[in-house]
Amino acid sequence: MSPLPVQFTGRWDNRARLSYDDAVCWHVLLGGDAAVQAAAASARRRLTRFTGLHMTPAEWLHVTVMRAGTSEAITPEDMSRMLDRAQAELAQAAPVTVTFQRVFYHPEAIAISAAPASALAPVLTAARAATCEVLGPDAADVEEDGFAPHLTLCYSTSEQPAAPVIAELGKALPPCEVTIRELSLVVQDGPEDQWNWRVAGSARLLGGMSPSGVLSVRDRSSAGLRLGAPPAWEAAGHHPFRRTALSFA
Repeated sequence: MSPLPVQFTGRWDNRARLSYDDAVCWHVLLGGDAAVQAAAASARRRLTRFTGLHMTPAEWLHVTVMRAGTSEAITPEDMSRMLDRAQAELAQAAPVTVTFQRVFYHPEAIAISAAPASALAPVLTAARAATCEVLGPDAADVEEDGFAPHLTLCYSTSEQPAAPVIAELGKALPPCEVTIRELSLVVQDGPEDQWNWRVAGSARLLGGMSPSGVLSVRDRSSAGLRLGAPPAWEAAGHHPFRRTALSFA
């Protein structure tokens, strides 16, 4: 992990970073988890006196596994094939438990690290395999040894000293334990900060107990679930960054 930043900078002022506008991403969606909601809300309350922080909407709290590409380049048929392959990869993988506690500060964002990161290796492997099989070997550039899963609390929208924010929130929060049961493929329509998300489908960590796990858009609709938001029963599940390059999503 990097040293603590001295200064926050505007995330969307950085044109050199990888864009998440109109992106298709693999996420672990956490908006339906009550413990995660409470932990994030508590942290947000402590940050309310600071300007220039764009909070992740409660309903879209998440861990990004990887960016697959753009919605312009990836068709609905591609997404269906990616979900099928991801489900095949996760059919023998049991749900995993991670703890959110350590606060990570980046010049563009504030996040809580998921530990142990290795617990999410099967999810990353499934996302990479599905993306590379359908879109080609160059589509996925996140390696397991550079994967640092985290939940982003907020993004910085302006320049300001980091020290007062760090002093307020600290380096660790009360531990929040979460069991991860699904990996979701999400279409992020429009600018990243608009949060116009819709779930293309999800693959379940089945632990070998069931031959079926993909939740397609049709499945969600027929079950009476509102498209474009995480369903209430999603009790467990922007963005991966390399430990060296510190790219924050």
